[in-house]
Amino acid sequence: MLYKNRIITKSIIITGAGSGIGKSIAQLAGERGFRVGVLDLDEEKATEVASGIPNAIALHASTTDPEKIEQALDKFGEVPDALVNNAGIVRFGSLIDLPLSDWQSVLEVNLTGVFICSQAVAQRMKDNGGGSIVNMTSVAGIQPNVGGGSYGSGKAGLHLLTRQMSVEWGDYLIRVNSVAPGFIDGGMSTPIFADSDIRSSRESRVPSRRLGTVNDVANTVLFLCSDEASYVNGNQIVVDGGLTSSLMANFPRPESLTS
Repeated sequence: MLYKNRIITKSIIITGAGSGIGKSIAQLAGERGFRVGVLDLDEEKATEVASGIPNAIALHASTTDPEKIEQALDKFGEVPDALVNNAGIVRFGSLIDLPLSDWQSVLEVNLTGVFICSQAVAQRMKDNGGGSIVNMTSVAGIQPNVGGGSYGSGKAGLHLLTRQMSVEWGDYLIRVNSVAPGFIDGGMSTPIFADSDIRSSRESRVPSRRLGTVNDVANTVLFLCSDEASYVNGNQIVVDGGLTSSLMANFPRPESLTS
């Protein structure tokens, strides 16, 4: 990978990389010269994605299983320069009657799983000169979303966990940041935007007047993994086209105030 006339070979592990945004991050990382660990619960998908990326390896593990994560890290064969905690799930439902099992499963993957993977990698990074960890949060962790209480709560918790890790692990030269996607045309949102009315309605409410792409997110993630972001730590970059800044723009105002 070329940065300002310097050739740097980096390695990266991406969780949930068998599909969606994680797959796009893995593919873009491969194009930029990273050695890529494609980690996914679905072994077949991980293998398929890794087979299409130069210098990539498929890693099969659940992010909520510490033993399997350690085995995956051993299989990778080196301490990664970067970890991207992308794996996540969603369960929709009103909090008033959301099954406890749904609440627990979302937090187990989206929060506890990130802790498990980050701790395992950080313990190796601290003896290897440090590294970068990027957690995938969401605008749902910034603004409440009806029907997405468990998902949003987990992502809000992950934002604080990111900051906590950055404070505690700075002495080890480990940077920890997060990326919060907005309306992204891909990944878990694919079924939502298959509805043309929903697509056009949401596009019209984003100041940038379009949906985000998976590469919008992937590029931001890889920036945080790069040396160009060496002084960026404990921050959340929101990739939403201005959505979370546009609350008042969606309310009517008297013409006398707009003319």
